[in-house]
Amino acid sequence: MPTAGGHPISDITARLTAYMSEAGDRALPDKVLEQAKWHILDTIAAMISGSELPPGRAAIAFARANAGNALATIVGDTALCGPIDAALANGVLAHADETDDSWPSGWHPGCNTVPAALAAGEQFGIGGARFVRAVALGYDIGSRVLVATRAGLTDTHKATHAVAGVWGATAAASCAAGLTAQQMRWVLDYTAQQSSGIASWYRDSSHIEKGFVFGGMPARNGVTSALLVQLGWNGVDDVMSGRDNYLLATSPQAKPDLLIGGLGERYEIARTNIKRWTVGSPIQAPLDAMEALLKRQPVDPDRVREILVRSAPESVVDNSDPPDINIQHAMALMVIDKTVTFRSIHDLSRLQDPRVLRLRAKVRLEAPAGSGRDGRDAVRSPLLEITLDDDTRLTQDTGAVLGTVENPMTREQFVAKCRDLMTPVLGESQSGRLIDRVLDLERIKDIRELRPLLQRTYRPGPPKLSDYPSRK
Repeated sequence: MPTAGGHPISDITARLTAYMSEAGDRALPDKVLEQAKWHILDTIAAMISGSELPPGRAAIAFARANAGNALATIVGDTALCGPIDAALANGVLAHADETDDSWPSGWHPGCNTVPAALAAGEQFGIGGARFVRAVALGYDIGSRVLVATRAGLTDTHKATHAVAGVWGATAAASCAAGLTAQQMRWVLDYTAQQSSGIASWYRDSSHIEKGFVFGGMPARNGVTSALLVQLGWNGVDDVMSGRDNYLLATSPQAKPDLLIGGLGERYEIARTNIKRWTVGSPIQAPLDAMEALLKRQPVDPDRVREILVRSAPESVVDNSDPPDINIQHAMALMVIDKTVTFRSIHDLSRLQDPRVLRLRAKVRLEAPAGSGRDGRDAVRSPLLEITLDDDTRLTQDTGAVLGTVENPMTREQFVAKCRDLMTPVLGESQSGRLIDRVLDLERIKDIRELRPLLQRTYRPGPPKLSDYPSRK
């Protein structure tokens, strides 16, 4: 084992940091490269659309109030600021609502990894190819830290989204900064000290704290770790092993081998879902089912007696305050409007619409069937049931959700989603040029070339109290 300062470095840490230090020069498989560009564009679209929502406007106001060196872009605004504040602001923008991507088991990678790579990339003027590789590395490292430590995070009130996010953001920013294997070991140390976040975010009524926990804080902390070490700071050589290490502190049942499992073979960015609907992940399947049912059988909202959704009651989407993670609100909108759009889910006036409220009250959640004693799944009931006032019962199930790895969007569907999100903010021409440039990222010589396309020519005013939904 290599040693430093008299303390042995574990083989796992040596292999992990060597992989991280080499990632910027390592070509991605063609399919992974294409998927990485999709996730980068999806996150940028989330930032741009989020710039007009209260959490995004709050983030921009913070960045402007604390602007230092004009080095890094604030997406969807006219301002430049230092890379740490840019990472924080753009992270909140990316998760200002539920538009961003979702890894299937506990974090949203794009909203922290992409802002961190962008901020550090602008600081160092990296090319598009390294930028894409840095983002892909962030997805790989954040996911592996999460699966390695998950046993200790369960029922401990910690936010898995923040924990995975800070490791993903650190890896992406450190790759952009071109850190060596030794520096990567130190950057892991500073990240361990900054790994934080508790699950109280689900009580956030305005999505601002949630945007901070999922996107802004991890992105900021990851960039901070990378810049400290890049400027010459050193630290503990192996925070993943030895006395008082990160794994012991976070998860005594941790499985260190999972930190390096499948590196270079299994790319997590190709295993991450892109959302079709701009709502929380647990609402995607119910909306798919409702859309399919309404196409097959039109439903008069005034004739609905009950809407039964087999989704765990008391989950974070059960009558939550933010409309984009409220399953009852989303289902009511879908029945009335026959679709749910970015604009409709964020129209706060709909939260007080009597017709919507009446229908919301008829949405009931029921836990899906569990497993029997023999270990086999019980007979599965349909995901969605609608009962009408004449006792007619309509049911609809769904397969893999559109946008998931099992049922991916077509390129045309994906580009249409991004265009719909960006055009109201940037205009049709600029949105089209930005899409083309991001989907050709590997040919960009300096990531700062994207700046004119990421920014708008004006900025909205600061958020007002009336912008936020009130608690019921």
